[in-house]
Amino acid sequence: MDYLDGLRLVDGPVVWLAWAAGAAGLAYLLWHAGLRHTAFRYTGRRRLASAAVVVAAVTLLAAALVAAVHWFLIYVITVFPAELPGENLAWSLAAVAALLLWLMRLFGLWGRGRSRPKRWRSSAAATAAFLAVFALSAVQINIYFGLNHTVADLTGTAVARIQPLEAGLTRMAGGPAATGLAHWQAPAELPDGVIRKAIIPGTVSGFQSRDAYVYLPPAYQSSPRPALPVLVLFSGQPGSPADWLTGGALRSRLDGFAAQHDGVAPVVVVVDPNGSVSGNTLCLDSRIAQVDTFLARDVPDWINRTLDVDPNPGQWAVGGFSFGGTCAMQMVTRHPDVYSAALAFSSENEPAIAKERAKTVEASFGADVAAFDRLTPLRVMAENRFDGQGVYFAAGDHDPEFISHMDVLSEAARRAGFTVETHRIANAGHSWDTASNGLPGGLDFLARRWGIIP
Repeated sequence: MDYLDGLRLVDGPVVWLAWAAGAAGLAYLLWHAGLRHTAFRYTGRRRLASAAVVVAAVTLLAAALVAAVHWFLIYVITVFPAELPGENLAWSLAAVAALLLWLMRLFGLWGRGRSRPKRWRSSAAATAAFLAVFALSAVQINIYFGLNHTVADLTGTAVARIQPLEAGLTRMAGGPAATGLAHWQAPAELPDGVIRKAIIPGTVSGFQSRDAYVYLPPAYQSSPRPALPVLVLFSGQPGSPADWLTGGALRSRLDGFAAQHDGVAPVVVVVDPNGSVSGNTLCLDSRIAQVDTFLARDVPDWINRTLDVDPNPGQWAVGGFSFGGTCAMQMVTRHPDVYSAALAFSSENEPAIAKERAKTVEASFGADVAAFDRLTPLRVMAENRFDGQGVYFAAGDHDPEFISHMDVLSEAARRAGFTVETHRIANAGHSWDTASNGLPGGLDFLARRWGIIP
């Protein structure tokens, strides 16, 4: 079982097998629906031309179906506030085309004139071919988003094993904290960092969140503990806090950082600002929920009350990917007295529920555009100064829409006084690769502000 849980889904044998099976399956479906079907009617060039017509018709119909579903998801039921990446639409096209070819066989549009046993075998082969193409498309879409690296990530078994935060790791359980990192001496041996889960109550906001995940670095487990800096993270939407553990490779990134700094790394709390996989609160206090209060009051209060950390806001930062990056920009601009810096991976210019801005404003403030505008990062930065605060921006170099957002936001942040860094993550789109590969640079950016790196 451990071997199966550790089986990688983004490289290695699984990907090779998916390519081999998917390519063979698509070739089988095209051959039997195109060339073989027309062989009963034509020969030579007429046969090839007729086969090309069949394949072209299936491709065009599949493209139309993918486009229609995409439009419906974006503009009708607003599952996503932005259009899906072209690579994923292309792989969806391959799966839908295979589905159409399989349905042609299922309803007898090819394979006629055979005995019943041969028709049964042909149907079974067509079904296997379709499933192979579908599996290849799913593997490639997962590779693009970079969310599930292993079978354990996909099934959730790795996250399910995470234990609740125990009393021995809570505030004062390890003795009084040092006054600061400058007065702390690393012991000869330090354990690995650990991840625990916890529920953060919405004491003031009334918001009900899902499990939060807490990373405690090796230095936190020493006695006495140093007063460590804090990084609060948010995932994308749709999504969950656990996405930072799977797609974001949070533990390995932080353990790597800690190994380079005598066991010192920030205490990281991955918080849920949405309440469900499909929820979208916009990280605002609005008609939807009181999430701004949750993130600016309840979360910091819980961290300071529960964990041994540095209470100085200059040692606190916030970050996130996509929706989470947008939320991080909202927090650092609206609450600089709580979070002094932000890591904004693939942030939008402003929070959004739908592609059409009017739907977002209607859902959150009942069409009160002025009330919504007052809370957007661009508006807040235009009206306030943030000297001494910092933002680290990153976007995938294959993600032009969010590179454009990064350019707009970073220029506004510079004008407002933020210390700004911008980075394009190589070979990444709007995917968790951007957050995972951008996090080490973001940690270095924060470490210089925190005094961990001179």
